[in-house]
Amino acid sequence: MTRPRNKLVKHSLLADIPAELPEELVEILATVDHGRVERIVSRGHASPPDFWYDQDRHEFVLLVQGSAGLAVDGMDQEIVLFPGDYLDIPAHVKHRVNWTERGTDTVWLAVFH
Repeated sequence: MTRPRNKLVKHSLLADIPAELPEELVEILATVDHGRVERIVSRGHASPPDFWYDQDRHEFVLLVQGSAGLAVDGMDQEIVLFPGDYLDIPAHVKHRVNWTERGTDTVWLAVFH
């Protein structure tokens, strides 16, 4: 018996972004037993006031396009990210998005592990 050939489909993190983006767009691209990969698109979005992410998993985040400012609990200085910058945020490190660039799509690749 011959094995069927895998069919690979090329995708782009920068494609199929809606013209209107009233809320941040979060799409799961892949899942594995202990994690997931997401595309996040922000357009001037930020975390709600006084909201902090406190996640059970580590989060590797790569900024693909745009720019953003992150606050990390216990750090005095904001972390500003530009295309190509990444962070590996340990589980339970509280953080928030202070701002994302207005008028352009800020595209993130997030890997929860």
